[in-house]
Amino acid sequence: MSISLAAKKREGNSSELRAEGQIPAVVYGPHIESFSVAVPYVAFSKLFDDCGESTIIELDIEGGEKTPVLIQDLQIDPIKRTFTHIDFRHVTMGEAMEVSVELVLEGVAPAEKMLGGNLSKGVDSITVKTMPKDLVDSITVDISVLATFDDSITLGDVVLPEGMTLVDAPDTLVAKVSAPMTQEQLDAREEGSSVSVADIKVEEKGKKEEAAAE
Repeated sequence: MSISLAAKKREGNSSELRAEGQIPAVVYGPHIESFSVAVPYVAFSKLFDDCGESTIIELDIEGGEKTPVLIQDLQIDPIKRTFTHIDFRHVTMGEAMEVSVELVLEGVAPAEKMLGGNLSKGVDSITVKTMPKDLVDSITVDISVLATFDDSITLGDVVLPEGMTLVDAPDTLVAKVSAPMTQEQLDAREEGSSVSVADIKVEEKGKKEEAAAE
C-alpha cells in the first residue's frame, strides 16, 4: 500500500519552515544521494494517524519528481508533542527490505476472561523481510489461543502475510496471560511493604540518635 504526500525541496532554515506549517525532512537510502525536503504539517499528521510508519509514502516533490519512502524516524517536541523533523528512508521498489510492522492484538484470551488472569504484552512490532509490494500497515495476532496460564504467543507463532519472512528471534514474547495473585500473596506483599517502611523508620531514628550522641 502506498499513499501520496506533497513535498518540496527544502529552502530556508528549519524554524522558518515550521512557522510556515511545514516539517523539515531528509530523504536518504543506499542507492541515492540524500536530500532535504519539507512536507505540510497537517497533511503529514493526518497521514501518520491513518497509516502509521509501515506504509510506503510516495513523495510528490514539487517539480514532478516522485519518490517512494518509508518513515524511518520522527523527532517530536517534548513539550508541544508536535513533529519537528522526519527521516524518510528511500524505497527501491524491486528490492527486498527489512521493516518493522506493528502488531495488533485481536480477540479475547480465555485465560484472562474466564480464569481472571492478567494479560501481559511483550513486543508491539515485528521485523520482517519483504518486497515493498507486499508490505502491510499492521499484522493481527489472535489472542484467543491463550486458554491457560501455560499458553503464550511468540513472534514465531505469528502468521505472516504471504511474501514476508521473520527477521526477529522467533522466541520473542508477544503475549501471555499470568495467573492472578492469591490473597496470601497480596497479604504478603502488603506485609512486606509495611515491614520495610517500619524498618526504614527505625533505621532513620537510630541514625539520628547516634548523631545526637556524637
